Amino acid sequence: MIYETWTPDETRAIGKQIGENAKPGEVYLLDGDLGVGKTVFVQGVADGLLIQGPVNSPTFTILQVYEEGRIPFYHFDVYRIADIDEMDEIGYEDYFFGDGVCFIEWAELIEEILPKDCKQIRIEKDLNKGFDYRKITIQS
Repeated sequence: MIYETWTPDETRAIGKQIGENAKPGEVYLLDGDLGVGKTVFVQGVADGLLIQGPVNSPTFTILQVYEEGRIPFYHFDVYRIADIDEMDEIGYEDYFFGDGVCFIEWAELIEEILPKDCKQIRIEKDLNKGFDYRKITIQS
């Protein structure tokens, strides 16, 4: 599916739809350049999961865990992973194969440990269509 959004609120709304329909055990790979709106999208997912608190990018912590929603939400940003063994230290299998939904940014850095049935979400800008324009492609 391909969506086009013209404002951050519309991008967040697409994320909310994903969150409302998310099921335990699903893993989403979130791809897009820096500043494209991945955090806004993930905040929408959290809205759809009924998470009340603030949702921030886990750039420096690698993983944020939110358990107060309708199902647990595990948000990874593996940009700073230098060695795949660091994922073992985090206990990634508990999250990837757990009772919540995972969103993983920069997943191409850990391809060898990803589950086979991940869903791919790509967010792209096109400045010719406006500063806040985003193309969101979702593939199963």
